[in-house]
Amino acid sequence: APRRLILFTVQPFSPLSYLPVGSPRAVGPSVASPELIRSVTEHQRQLAQALVDKAKAICAEHGVDAETVIEVGDPKETICEAAEKLNVDLLILGSHSRGPVQRYQS
Repeated sequence: APRRLILFTVQPFSPLSYLPVGSPRAVGPSVASPELIRSVTEHQRQLAQALVDKAKAICAEHGVDAETVIEVGDPKETICEAAEKLNVDLLILGSHSRGPVQRYQS
């Protein structure tokens, strides 16, 4: 079977159902409006699309044809499921933009 390069990103579920909304003195979280949830979700989708589009363009500049896949879910589970489903031979993971102290605390 021919080799494929798949540029894959996972957008984690956002904890949008309990965003603090309203008065800064409010006690406890408030439920975010559906419009806010849709707006944030759409913005995350656009960022993910821009990420894979940029990566695909870089590949094309070097003569490499690549496919793109964007999934939403728990990154650990989603990456493993996709690797199995796509019959991946080699998996290269990028950074999650956290430094060594944040990684240690996770």
